[in-house]
Amino acid sequence: MAQIEPTDKGKKKKGAQKKMAIHVDFTPMVDMNMLLITFFMLCTTMIQSRTMQIILPSNDKNIKEEQKTQADASEAITLILDTEYDSHNLPLKDANGNTLHRIFYYEGIPDSINANTAGKKVVSKGAIQIERFIPEEGEGNKGIRAILRDRHKEAMDNYDKLKAQWRNKEINKQQFDSLAKLNATDEKLKHPIVIIKPGPNATYESLIYAIDELNLNQVRRYSIQRPDKTDSALIRKFSAANPSLNVMRPNVR
Repeated sequence: MAQIEPTDKGKKKKGAQKKMAIHVDFTPMVDMNMLLITFFMLCTTMIQSRTMQIILPSNDKNIKEEQKTQADASEAITLILDTEYDSHNLPLKDANGNTLHRIFYYEGIPDSINANTAGKKVVSKGAIQIERFIPEEGEGNKGIRAILRDRHKEAMDNYDKLKAQWRNKEINKQQFDSLAKLNATDEKLKHPIVIIKPGPNATYESLIYAIDELNLNQVRRYSIQRPDKTDSALIRKFSAANPSLNVMRPNVR
């Protein structure tokens, strides 16, 4: 609190103004500041870190060490991401302004002997096939979304039933989220393992699209890797069988 004290030093002339000594006590202000700081520290929500869930290798003692990071051929599907560019090295866009991305994919063990022809009957699932990201327009699944759904059919059928129960208010949002999480990791169901490999011309957008498609299809087991020599050989063989697709081209980024 502030205090004003008159000072009287010696004799003063008649009519002279009295001088006042002002003393300000800052102790209550300091106490108030400390109380405010404590209040804001207790009431403030700190920034929570956002992390991506990582599927760790199995720790089963019956599995050999070299097998813990390997995927079963019947469960694996590899996606090699690619973005299309024009003659000016700019990403191609469709009529709606969406960047054109395509995906080279193969299932299980890569087949470097056979080659598939786009638009014709598949010769080998282990050989490269081509598909696109297709935006949602109307009902049904198309593009890579349909392929991933087919590989995760049992879990997705259960997921659709859970969504119907939620929409019909048979279960609430919290129950739906909990049951959906259990469904995506149910060991009784067959779950695919997706290996995402961004190609040299792929954009960051295509990687985000790929992860979105996995989330939409309840796929929880996936990894992101670089294309290797085997992938390059598969693409070259596919390019030779499909010259009109302009698959092989120099890096534009």
